[in-house]
This record gives sequence, C-alpha cells and structure tokens, in this order.
Amino acid sequence: MSARDSAVGSRAASPVGAAAPTLVDVQGLTVGFGAGHDATTVVRDVSFRIDRGQCLALVGESGSGKSVTARSLVGLAGLGSTVRADRLNFDGADTRAWSDRQWRSTRGDRIGFVLQDALSSLDVLRTVGAEIAEPLTLHTSLSRRERTAKVFDLLARVGVPEPELRYTQLPSQLSGGLRQRALIASAIAADPEFLIADEPTTALDASIAAQIIRLLETLKGSSTGMLVVSHDLSVVARIADRIAVMQHGEIVEEGTTDAVLFDPQHSYTKTLIAAVPSPSSRRRRLSAPVEGTDAGASAGAASADSNAGLTGLNSTSGATGSHATATHTRPQRDRDATPLVVVEHISKSFPGHDRTRRTVVDDVSFSIRRGTTLGIVGESGSGKTTTARILANLETPDSGSVSIDSVSWASATPAERTRLRRQVQVVYQDPLSSFDPRYTVSRIIGEAVSASGRFSRVERTARVSELLGLVRLGPAHLDRRPIELSGGQRQRVAIARALAANPALLVLDEPVSALDVSVQAQVLDLLADLQDELDLTYLFISHDLGVIFHVSDEVLVMKDGRIVEAGAVDEVFSRPAHGYTRGLLDALPHFDSARG
Repeated sequence: MSARDSAVGSRAASPVGAAAPTLVDVQGLTVGFGAGHDATTVVRDVSFRIDRGQCLALVGESGSGKSVTARSLVGLAGLGSTVRADRLNFDGADTRAWSDRQWRSTRGDRIGFVLQDALSSLDVLRTVGAEIAEPLTLHTSLSRRERTAKVFDLLARVGVPEPELRYTQLPSQLSGGLRQRALIASAIAADPEFLIADEPTTALDASIAAQIIRLLETLKGSSTGMLVVSHDLSVVARIADRIAVMQHGEIVEEGTTDAVLFDPQHSYTKTLIAAVPSPSSRRRRLSAPVEGTDAGASAGAASADSNAGLTGLNSTSGATGSHATATHTRPQRDRDATPLVVVEHISKSFPGHDRTRRTVVDDVSFSIRRGTTLGIVGESGSGKTTTARILANLETPDSGSVSIDSVSWASATPAERTRLRRQVQVVYQDPLSSFDPRYTVSRIIGEAVSASGRFSRVERTARVSELLGLVRLGPAHLDRRPIELSGGQRQRVAIARALAANPALLVLDEPVSALDVSVQAQVLDLLADLQDELDLTYLFISHDLGVIFHVSDEVLVMKDGRIVEAGAVDEVFSRPAHGYTRGLLDALPHFDSARG
C-alpha cells in the first residue's frame, strides 16, 4: 500500500498512472454556452500545464472565465455548455471522452474541488460530519469509527473550533467562514492528487485565511498539483508558482509569480495590482475617476460570483507606475473634533443552541468624530456586527448606552427616535438580499425618498435622479431590477438608498467584500468622495485589514466581544501594542509590489 493510501486507509482500488511530472495539460480550451445566434463564448483558446507539486493561479475579475475554466477541468462546465480543446489531459489520460461514471470515480478521490459558494455547495439537509465523510465512504475502506476520527482531524486541520460540536451541525448553523472551511475539509478528505480551489479564502478572517493558506502550501509541497482561482493577489503571491491572468475569457499574461506580480507586462495586470488598497494608497484614488457613468460597469453583467476584496496589507498600490490615477491624491480635510457618536459600556448576550447565554459584546466604549471613518476589525464572532447593530438601534444592549448627536437611543422621545433613524443608515455586504427582486431601481430608491419626508411625484423623481447621480449611475438604470445589475451597481444603489434620508452616519458592514478588486476600488473611491462632498461619518466594518488601513482615520480591534486595541490607524497598524493585533497583522500574506 502506498503512503498516500495509508493516509486515508485502504483506498478503494483506482488506476493511478505513472508519476509523470505533468499532472494537468490543457491546450486550446474553448467553452461556450447556447447555440446559433445565442451562442456565447466565455473561454477562448486557453492553454496551461500544471506539474505535480506545482500551483497555478488563475486571477481576474468576475466574468473573466476563471471559474468556467476550472470547472471544465473536472467535467462540470455546466448545462448547455460546449467544451472543445486540442488537449485536455489529467495524469496522461485524455478526459475529453470520459463518461459520467469515470468522472464520478475521479472527483472527490483523485481530484478535489473547493467551490466558491460554500452555502450552495453543502447539502443543507446533511450534517457537516456526513458531508465531509462522504468521499471517505465512497473512496476508502475506512470503518465508521475511523471515518469519524478522520473527519474530526480534518475539521481541526482547517481551523474549525470544537470539531465534535460542528460535526453534528447543519451548514445553516455555521458562519460563512466555518462553512468554507468545512467545504475545504471535504475536498481534501481523500488526499487528492489534484486540488482545485475556487476563491478558497473568501469570507475568511485574516488568521483563518492564513491557516488555510498554510494548509494549501503543505498540500502543494507534496506531490499534489493545485489550481487556485482568485483575485486576491496576496494569497496568490504566497502559494502560486505561476500565475495566469484572465480577461474576457482569454489569458492575457502568464509567467512565474515574481514576474507577473513584480514586473507585469499587460495593462490589465497592472490595473489589478494598482487597485489593491494598502498603506501607501491612503488618501489616494484606487481607480480612474468616472464622471456621470457607471464605474461599476467593468464588472459586466450581474454575476453569481461572490468575490472577496484584495487583502495585501503590505502591497504598495501603484508601485509599478502603471495606473495613471493611483497617484491622484484626494484632498485632506480638517475633521471636526466633536463626536457624532458616543458609545459607553455596551454589552450584549444571546442564548446559544444549548440555551446557554453567550456574551458577544462585552463592555465596549468608543466615539466617532464627525466627518471621520472609524474602522472595526476582528475575526468572525468578535462582536463587530452586533456592535454596529446596537449603534444603529437594530439591537438593544443589555447594558450601556449609545448617543447620536448627543441624543441617547434609550431616552429619546418618539420624535427624536424618528430623526435618529434617518441620521443613521446601514449599507450591508449583500445588497441583493436586502432588495425586493420585483422592484426597479427607481422604486427601491423612491420608497426610501418617500420615507424620508413628504415629496410630490415630481420632487420624488428629481430626488431619485439626484441620488443616482451622487453614486455615479445614470437614468438608464432607473428601470432595471436588482438581478439585472452588476455587483458594483447593486452596491451603488444600496448606498443611494441609504443617502435618501440625508444621514449623518453610514454604518458600512463589509460593503466591498463581495466585489471584484477594480469594482471594490471604485466603490471605495466613491465612499471617499461622498464623505468629502456630504460631510458623512462612517463606521466601516471589514475583515480586510488592507481596506481598513486605506479608509480609516481610527480603528478598533475586537476579540471575543471586547476592544483589545484602539487608536489612530497609522499607530495601531504600524506599532500594534496588543498580541492579538500583532497576530492579525502577522497572519496577512505579504505582497509588496515595490520589491526589486
């Protein structure tokens, strides 16, 4: 028995070719959907090779063809697809003629696949333990007890706390980060020879993402070949040996990781690198200024992809000198020293599934000066979102107080509460789920305008158009429904809706984590422009420290419901005093485009 088989226990017999260096060989891959005049080609003449022990990264934005390319390698291009290739080999075998039975015997055994959307990829009616155990049941001869022990070990390897508890839970009972880790555990359960990871660190906090990256590095360090699909250049810089940059279904640049990241040749690659938020990008634009048009249109049509932003805290945006607007500096204004928000000693607990109350916010105090941005960082479960919900009066604290413009939520009169509700607006991570899918953009924003005061029909129409203009969208979007908008366009509509009430404070809960890097850059620039134009105050929540460093004046670091460090963002991130903060910063994969 091979060492690899021993690791999973008497694997069911499957033919394994001689250990040739090249594991995956793709030449001239073209993928289209539809037929006749309705046919659309989404991948064009793509070629690459992946050797054993080597990682190739496909980078690019939604709609570039990354995920379709990855799925085509395992016979999952999708319904209505047409896949053509001059060569499509796995371990020397031509997979173009493989039957469904051959694919089923290979996927989950010799090829592992980590899909991007963990919630839709996991069976909502099956426990996490059963989901991860399935490839062990299908492809090994482990006993039930051995499979259970293996699942516990896999959950621990991917950083899932309390494996015994999570084993019995359904996916709906896990956070997004825990679901993603469970999906990775399922993909590596049978120790595959080839692993495809489509945005493997999406929705993961910095320290957990670092743990997953280390795990992938370990797998790659053996004989496992790997294809990583990502637009997070900090992750790519850490684990990839080679990078292929995709745009509009084609590979526009390919080379070693160092060559592509530190000496990019194609303008699109340079634009991606320049759009990374970082310490050096503070008070600078990340994207080209767009006047009167939809800056989010580069995302293409509305996409089902959900992509996290580039994290690379140590990257230096624009270091390649390739992005003309990366050096356009925003004016720095004097901020008002008067606090708009004062939060004093708030605490909040919730009953758990075992009926034990758990404290999620513990004696938290802070203030936010008018016209400034306070960033909150911390891992999942640290209390960031609950703190924000208490601030916006969407949750009532067990103790403590929140005052907006010197008025406490707890003691406010009904009239004062109505005014405060208009003063504080929330922009969420996923605007699509907060929109009525039947409504047009005009109605979505129009209802918010109507709720903010009495307007005639003409005044309301004019106000909706004015708000669209503020977020750089035009009249052509008025009659569109949310599903017809790109991710960047939807987030702009969400911001426009929030602005309808003329708020003083926007609570931004992961507002760019679901956007491609260039669209993320455009939304961050938009938020900065709006803050300058409207004198807005922001509470900005993100697990992306690069984004927080770029946008914030001050920062709170939260852990287990408490603030462990607070202060000016430069001071906290440059000279962290708390070990937890240092750990978060140390966990970030480094990408310094100024190297050399």
